[in-house]
Formats: sequence, C-alpha cells, structure tokens
Amino acid sequence: MRRRVQGIAKDTLSFIMEACRDTMPREFAALLRAEDGIISDVLILPGTDSNERQASVKLYMLPNMQIVGSVHSHPNGVLRPSGPDLAFFSPTGSYHLIAGPPFDERSWACFDPSGNPRVLEILDVDLEDDIDGFLDEEGDF
Repeated sequence: MRRRVQGIAKDTLSFIMEACRDTMPREFAALLRAEDGIISDVLILPGTDSNERQASVKLYMLPNMQIVGSVHSHPNGVLRPSGPDLAFFSPTGSYHLIAGPPFDERSWACFDPSGNPRVLEILDVDLEDDIDGFLDEEGDF
C-alpha cells in the first residue's frame, strides 16, 4: 500500500527554487522522491536536456526506485501545465510542481497527473543527511 504524501520539506523546496534560478533562462526539470510521506529528494537524471522552452527528462535513466512526481520550471512565469507537461506527468507520479520567477516559496504550484491543482504543504522538518552512508571512517568516498 502506498503512503500518502503529506507535504514537501522546506529545505527541498529551497533547493528546487535555487536550481530553477541557476538554470535560467532554461527550464529546470527533475523527479521527486518521498521519505516517510514527505517529499525530500530531487533526482536530476543523467541526460536531462533543457532550453528556454522545454526540458526533457530521460526516464529510462531512472534507477529502480519509487518516485512520487516531478518538478520543472516555467521561466515565463506561467504556473499552469502545458499539453507536453500533462503527457510527462502521467508516468511520473502524482505530485507535479511547476515553479516560476522569482522562484521563492510563493511562486510555484502543484498539480495531479491530470493537471488539476492540488494542495501540497511546506513542512519545516529536519532531513537526514544521507551522505553519511556513503563515507568511510575517514570521511572519504
């Protein structure tokens, strides 16, 4: 049974907004993972390509893991999904974020796979630092 997503971690949303700003004027695109019902991970897949009008994610590069949705930016500021966005939403989960300038906590929207707006709370939670599992005793990879 799938656990319902409760919200997105504030730090994760901040990372997304920073990535969107840094990618301007091109679109940013990535996939989202949730841990314990909280969207906490942003997956930037190899081969992701973007320009000023669109971004394409190579879904065949997705490792064998559960995703809950996607995120991408609309540098033009339109926070509504386009036809190509809706086609991308269907195979990539149930929570789809679109961010626009100025890329802050108020300049994004969340949609279901059909493009209907959905509420997604911003949660101020502490995220575990997964890097510890990748380091040896001396702090090396």
